[in-house]
Amino acid sequence: MAYFAEKFKSICNDKKTQVVLFSSTAIALYGYDQGMMSLINTNHDYLSRMEISASSPLVGVIVAIYYLGCTVGAVFFSWFSDRFGRKKGIFFCLATASLGNFIMFIAGLGYARGALAVMLVGRVIMGLGVGGIDAVIPVYSSELSESKARGKALAQEFQSNIFGLNMAFGINLGVTVALGKSNQWAWRIPIIVMQIYPVLLLAVIERLPESPRWCIYHGLDDDAREACEEITPGGGEKHLEELKKSHEQESDKSVSYVNMITPGHPQFHPTVMTVMVQINQALTGYGAVSVYGPQIFELLGFATRPAEYLTMGNYISYLILMTAAWLLIDAVGRRALMLWGSSVLTSCFVLLALFGGLSMHAADLDIPNLAVAVPGIVALFTATGAFGIGWLATVWLAPTEIVPTTARGQMAAISVIIWGLANFAITLLTPLMFNNLKYWIFLVFAATNAIAGLSTWTYLPETGGRSFEENQRFFEDAAKEGSWKVSKVDEGAYLRMPYPNSEEDAGERAPLLSRVRDQL
Repeated sequence: MAYFAEKFKSICNDKKTQVVLFSSTAIALYGYDQGMMSLINTNHDYLSRMEISASSPLVGVIVAIYYLGCTVGAVFFSWFSDRFGRKKGIFFCLATASLGNFIMFIAGLGYARGALAVMLVGRVIMGLGVGGIDAVIPVYSSELSESKARGKALAQEFQSNIFGLNMAFGINLGVTVALGKSNQWAWRIPIIVMQIYPVLLLAVIERLPESPRWCIYHGLDDDAREACEEITPGGGEKHLEELKKSHEQESDKSVSYVNMITPGHPQFHPTVMTVMVQINQALTGYGAVSVYGPQIFELLGFATRPAEYLTMGNYISYLILMTAAWLLIDAVGRRALMLWGSSVLTSCFVLLALFGGLSMHAADLDIPNLAVAVPGIVALFTATGAFGIGWLATVWLAPTEIVPTTARGQMAAISVIIWGLANFAITLLTPLMFNNLKYWIFLVFAATNAIAGLSTWTYLPETGGRSFEENQRFFEDAAKEGSWKVSKVDEGAYLRMPYPNSEEDAGERAPLLSRVRDQL
């Protein structure tokens, strides 16, 4: 017992472990919001105080406007963290998210006039903070992670995102069952409980090291040495020298936002690729599914309360299946998981359209409702797992794997901007599509998933198992080839991860192969 206690203490005192735990908890903020709004949208008191109906487009606007805040927050806090430090940037992200959450909580208290306006302001401010977190945390985490495990670390962080979703929906469901859908505290309690995340993180952030890469970039060598020693006890000096060497190689590669969107600039192709994967993630449609889960189960023929219980079960399954994401992401690659995920999602949405249609016409066709509802449940649970494994964490790795340190913050901001705008559009349109298309909405998502899969297959190189320099080689070769199609660059070498003993990876890639072998 003493051995395990000492081991646990050692792990808790490890700075890399602390960074992963901190980053994971911060990322959970986004997941909490998704789970929180699912049942708030159907609370009668909430709708009454906002002076809107359940079918009003404003229900979607309140959800979606948060993503506009995220886009602005991503740009501002990326700049802020580049200028003043990752830790300071994260601190003010958390404080902003906390303020926005509190404003949401007080919206309509005592039937005050202007509840809708207050709620919208709170959603935007919270979006500013969470958007900043989504942009800065992956950069901070990747700068303190080993390159061979960067995919696993990020996937573990996004598993915490799903934990946040489960926590929010579980609390929401519990207070709804206990207090009823007409009680204001059934929607206010889940909102204010979210304060646990920013308050806890703000209390411990000073214990974490600053990014040594950021310190070196700003000439703070003593701070960088201290951070390296915290991260790598006994090997801090060696780590520092490696970072200095890397900085010297990248010091003349300053990149602006204008450079990144200018055709012909070396960073334009990576920028387009980052934009593409974020749009493709939105096209999977799962952002809408996670927010409007109960309504989907109702489309399959379930009453309100069973639909809410099934949604909770789906989220629990989501959390468990995310374990496969961090087990596979560094073993089979990012591109392979995305393609697999898109294929499964397309198939599941076609099945959901079929089962949803049969469920709505079950009485006319003399079909037992459970005969189509149960397969529909299986299809939706499978779609959830496919998204989590294939698309949740993979798209956030691109900014950290394909650009130099000098452009990492800007690329992360662009990534969050596109994520925010795309999800704004999806979450705004989903209620309208539910109300007008019914089960046909699933065919729309099946088609968009097919588009996402096709564009991924054509244009996305496999960045897993390769160093930053090797990933840069893809873009250089693509420019020489005059084509962005992965199959035409380096004879299709980037269609898959480099594995030991494969013909195209013999010779010059031997050092990389030894690293992959060690990783597996």
